[in-house]
Amino acid sequence: MKHLMTAALIALGGLAQAQPLLPGFDRMDVQAAHRARPLEASFYYPAANPTYMTRIGDNPIFKGVRVFMGPRFGEGRHPLVLFSHGSGGSMDNMAWLLAGLAERGAIVLTVNHPGSTSGDSSPRRSVRLDERALDLSAALDQFLAEPEFAGAVDPDRIYSLGFSLGGATALGLAGLRFDAGAYAPYCEADTARSDCAFFDKGGVDFRNLPEGFSADARDPRVTGAMVIDPAFTFVATQDSVQALDLPTLLINLGKDRRLGASDMGPEGSDFAARLPQAQYVELAPAIHFTALPECKPMAAAILEEEQDDPICTDPEGTDRGAVHAQILQAVAGFMGLE
Repeated sequence: MKHLMTAALIALGGLAQAQPLLPGFDRMDVQAAHRARPLEASFYYPAANPTYMTRIGDNPIFKGVRVFMGPRFGEGRHPLVLFSHGSGGSMDNMAWLLAGLAERGAIVLTVNHPGSTSGDSSPRRSVRLDERALDLSAALDQFLAEPEFAGAVDPDRIYSLGFSLGGATALGLAGLRFDAGAYAPYCEADTARSDCAFFDKGGVDFRNLPEGFSADARDPRVTGAMVIDPAFTFVATQDSVQALDLPTLLINLGKDRRLGASDMGPEGSDFAARLPQAQYVELAPAIHFTALPECKPMAAAILEEEQDDPICTDPEGTDRGAVHAQILQAVAGFMGLE
């Protein structure tokens, strides 16, 4: 019996080794001086070996992503990405992108931003842009304080990456600043703008935004920025646009049905033209929500029953998985990953 058990364990070990090498994944708490409680953080990375498989971001609406929990880091130094989620999102709901980058050789560090996370998304707290940027800077401080982690990072290739409100955070980490005085006229010019409507529901005073909205949030360790449908480019200050000399990737989703608040093209903020050194990519057919994970078969019906946003309903002809592949290709290519 003992010999049979040994043989079985050897066989199982062989099967584990035969599995495809999924990205590594782990979680950590981040102590941040500007927050009352530790931040929830997680990181994806190239794995040196398999451990046991788990799924990140799997729920009744979204399909999850398979990862290996806590393996050793792959050999060598890797570029590191600081990822910021959107309003009402979380560090887990863009796992498809973060795990995909790890599979291609990057380390990705992300946090849950208090006040703008799923189940904790407050309009009045979401305009405190300085706090969101400080979340990621604090996470980077703690990550690099661990010798094992720091030894796996290429310090000359640290990027910020963000989606939606997280896009504003990523640009802020790269040095972009936002003009609080310009936001009230922007909203008054079109009261139907989705971002203005969201903040108005929380009683945000557009003429008296918190100081953190316009704060200098640049982290000098960031060497490049990548954004998908970012918020607030309409009110980016011209001096900070001119001073932003880091490599930058701008991605807009959709064409005919593009979210106006994140439109960086000539019919929107024209931010892509204002930042001539940036690479600008447009992907269609798609909408803002197409960046979210692939949905399960009953997801749209569940959302409709709960009177939630139609985050699983893409424009006709959209292949969400194919759009994800294009986003991943654009980001990985910009970073020079394999």
